[in-house]
Amino acid sequence: MELGLDEFVKEELARHDWTALDCGCGDSAEHVPMLFETILTAGTEQELRGYGLGGHVECDGDLFACTPAAVGVVMAALTGEPSALARDTLLFTLWRIVTAEFAPAEITQRVGTAVTEGLWPLVRIGLTGRPHVADTVATVLRLLDVDGERAEHYRRLLEERAASKGRRWKSRA
Repeated sequence: MELGLDEFVKEELARHDWTALDCGCGDSAEHVPMLFETILTAGTEQELRGYGLGGHVECDGDLFACTPAAVGVVMAALTGEPSALARDTLLFTLWRIVTAEFAPAEITQRVGTAVTEGLWPLVRIGLTGRPHVADTVATVLRLLDVDGERAEHYRRLLEERAASKGRRWKSRA
């Protein structure tokens, strides 16, 4: 599989005026698309060194104006087939975003909307991934309280998967 940006991710990146959004590093977020490109095209952890989203879309429990747009890009990337390295990096970033303690309510609401729009790929990743991935996705759903009863149902399934700790997991269907 060739690593790269799929069209959906490219369009989601292009949809936002990154220069008009404040970034956690103190500058505009115009460099955030380059960070996503690096994450999504890196073949090794070494290639990722220094190119994370931490300090840009989240930092020390705080979120920024660019965060909801970045979550939209994360969700777009997760609808495709990112490498395991990119997927895990993006899931960890999403987890850090939803566990942020000092986020303004408006940003938290916009993050929740972006996650809800990408709910199915996120749930699929959690239900088919390893237990730690299921745990991460369950935490995202629980903390954002997205999509009501439907998300609650899948959150419970994800928590069961996370509790399996590597045992073969079977759907209750």
